[in-house]
Amino acid sequence: MRMTLFKSGAVATILMLAAGTACASEGWTTDFEAAKRQAAAEHKDLLIDFTGSDWCAWCIKLDKEVFQKEPFAAKAAEKFVLVELDYPTDKSKQPDPVQVQNQSLLQTYPVSAYPTILLCDEEGMPYAATGYQEGGPEKYLEHLSTLQGQKAARNEAFAKAAKAEGVDKARQLIAALEAMELDDKMVESVYRSVGRQIKEADPKDETGFAAKEAVEARLQRFLRELGEKRGNLEAALKVISETLADPVVKGELRQQVHGYEAATLAYAGKKPDAIKVLENAVKEDPEGQRTKELQDFIGILQKEMDAKPKEETPAPADKKEGE
Repeated sequence: MRMTLFKSGAVATILMLAAGTACASEGWTTDFEAAKRQAAAEHKDLLIDFTGSDWCAWCIKLDKEVFQKEPFAAKAAEKFVLVELDYPTDKSKQPDPVQVQNQSLLQTYPVSAYPTILLCDEEGMPYAATGYQEGGPEKYLEHLSTLQGQKAARNEAFAKAAKAEGVDKARQLIAALEAMELDDKMVESVYRSVGRQIKEADPKDETGFAAKEAVEARLQRFLRELGEKRGNLEAALKVISETLADPVVKGELRQQVHGYEAATLAYAGKKPDAIKVLENAVKEDPEGQRTKELQDFIGILQKEMDAKPKEETPAPADKKEGE
């Protein structure tokens, strides 16, 4: 009996590589694990393009103006392994294993917009995120070079944290996370172990990290519950009311919830009610972190209402004789 050279899982991976790479632009790969191995071997970073190639206008624009240009392909490959994670509407040309991989990676890297360009170290840990930028390939390469400085700042803060203890250690770890300027959801997902270290080093929460994390978790819960009631105004307003009654919901978070309340009402055609909500929210916290945003929202809604032509009141009919 001849020895089987590859197990079924290995064959699937090889087929994914062959088929998946064919779908990507030249110089790019669709195989994330292979990209990490290459990055480790060549001591390069990963540049991951989260794109919607057949529906996202800014993704298509970035691809045509930057990624398809020769100056970018040549220079970017010196520093990065280029990875394309495509989420097209038409998946007929995308191999099933690639689709499964890409959906799985959204759990690890919860991007909130397309395109998102994520810069990661060779282990796949992100240190910067960006998107479309004007100016062509040369300017984009300069932008990426600047962003790579965030990895150095992150690593320096991590190194200092390794030598520190207690609250000082927590502060250095927080500095490392902040240096990357990543979305809170991304940090929570990818740097979860760092978050645990911060709370262990700062059990009294002198840094306020745990409190901030709790607020973010409450916001995400609210958004999830609100999303589940989409299209049902009464149910959505009930979620908002219950959220505002939660004693945890205060300060900036409370203002954010009021903002969503106003947006829900405005979308339902109740702009005067939305303005009242915003005005009350501003009175509730005139110096709040989101007060300016709420005031701007009032201005936008008011302009929309003023621009809408008012229904003309019919002129009274002439009175007949004897009336």
